[in-house]
Amino acid sequence: MAFEFYKYQGTGNDFVMIDNRQRIFSKNNTKLVAQLCDRRFGVGADGLILLEPHATADFSMVYYNADGNLSSMCGNGGRCIVHFANYLGIIDSKATFEAVDGMHEATIEGELVSLRMNDVHGVTLSQDFVFLDTGSPHHVEIVEAVDAYNVFEKGRAIRNDRYGKAGANINFVTPKGNDIFSVRTYERGVEDETLSCGTGVTAVALAMHVLDRTRALRVTLETPGGNLTVTFTKTDAGYKDVYLIGPAVQVFKGTWS
Repeated sequence: MAFEFYKYQGTGNDFVMIDNRQRIFSKNNTKLVAQLCDRRFGVGADGLILLEPHATADFSMVYYNADGNLSSMCGNGGRCIVHFANYLGIIDSKATFEAVDGMHEATIEGELVSLRMNDVHGVTLSQDFVFLDTGSPHHVEIVEAVDAYNVFEKGRAIRNDRYGKAGANINFVTPKGNDIFSVRTYERGVEDETLSCGTGVTAVALAMHVLDRTRALRVTLETPGGNLTVTFTKTDAGYKDVYLIGPAVQVFKGTWS
């Protein structure tokens, strides 16, 4: 059957968005998800997101990677679905929704969405990198000049050789100042570099604080798709009040038949 879809992007991280409150889209059709995300034979996106009803919250978020498989939390996707819910009239300026990693709160003003991420407690420090989970698993590694770095080749190797079938997202970062960092990310599931990764820049901001590369509690992350802001509070257990802030934009809508 034909159904309506919307194309969204958050700092270049793009998604096919579907209003699935009436259960029009089969959640088991992974082949169709992959086809919709295909940039040559479909709409083209880094992932697909279903907005579905929830018993107590404003809505539920179901996220698929571009390969068609259900995935872990997507920060930019979370910001985009808040904009979508506002567009549909489900919310006004505030939202509460459930994603695969639990409940989230968000606010929206125009195209600017502030999304509360989960608290982060476990951070693993290695000689060359930091590993932490911000709703999705992230490897964070400092490099000298990220703009010229071979993110695809190096990221794919680390993703597969170190993290195996389950994989992880691989972030390369170059400090630009006390509270500004340039970031590029290789994403599992997409199996390529994306223009931005919300859980990735969140991981980078916290990792840079852990490494004492910044003492700021509000950090700017420059990605190829645009700038994002991450704010947080340090605790004895780790980090709380973690917010991912940036634009979410509806690009177009169409009908898939």
